[in-house]
Amino acid sequence: MEATWVLFAHVAQRPEDEIDLGAAGLLIAEAEYPGLDVAHYLSVLDAMADGARTRAARDDEDDDPLHLLRALNQHLFEELGFRGNQDDYYDPKNSFLNEVIDRRVGNPITLSVVYLEVGRRVGLPLEGVSFPGHFLVKYRTPEGDLLLDPYHGGMALSRSELEQRLERAFGKKTTLQPTHLQTATKRQILTRMLNHLRRLYPQVGDVPRERGVLERLAILNPQDERVGEALAVLRRGRGEVN
Repeated sequence: MEATWVLFAHVAQRPEDEIDLGAAGLLIAEAEYPGLDVAHYLSVLDAMADGARTRAARDDEDDDPLHLLRALNQHLFEELGFRGNQDDYYDPKNSFLNEVIDRRVGNPITLSVVYLEVGRRVGLPLEGVSFPGHFLVKYRTPEGDLLLDPYHGGMALSRSELEQRLERAFGKKTTLQPTHLQTATKRQILTRMLNHLRRLYPQVGDVPRERGVLERLAILNPQDERVGEALAVLRRGRGEVN
């Protein structure tokens, strides 16, 4: 294993309930930003949670079950200005959690990780959803699940809006199924973050970075034969012995 990936493996290969999603997400960026101060960025997430709690206390509405969720949205998207990077969606910086925290712009998966991690810190039971084509976040309520889009300010999506997104993702009319809304594990979330980068690097012929992504995917999913095969192809192309 490359020395660069040892810490990532230490964090990402833990049992699901022990994986620190924020730390693992930041370690994805560590190869691009050597010496990245992971503890600093985790403390920034802590501070964001403090800000959301302050906002909730200022606008206290004890009889409103969505009060804390609304405070989280207001703090992240109105006060701090987090938003989807619609001007340059495919900028690799959108996939690095440290850049998303610094610049307050990102793609659906990284903004969802910020949302999940700040939400967890304030006690909101949020869950990631690997929705086709666009990662979402789920909030369970007694009346039913809310599907939220951190890329668009945490907006709640109706069934018809979800089906419109499915149609865009699949290129045909598709009926919303429970499988489309299944909760993503932390390992699946990290895999999706890496797969986004994996799609970007071949487009610009960046083989070393593509290989780094594949190596981290192999750490996350050692039984995935397709990742192993892709790594072998890259290594043969560089004249390496497997």
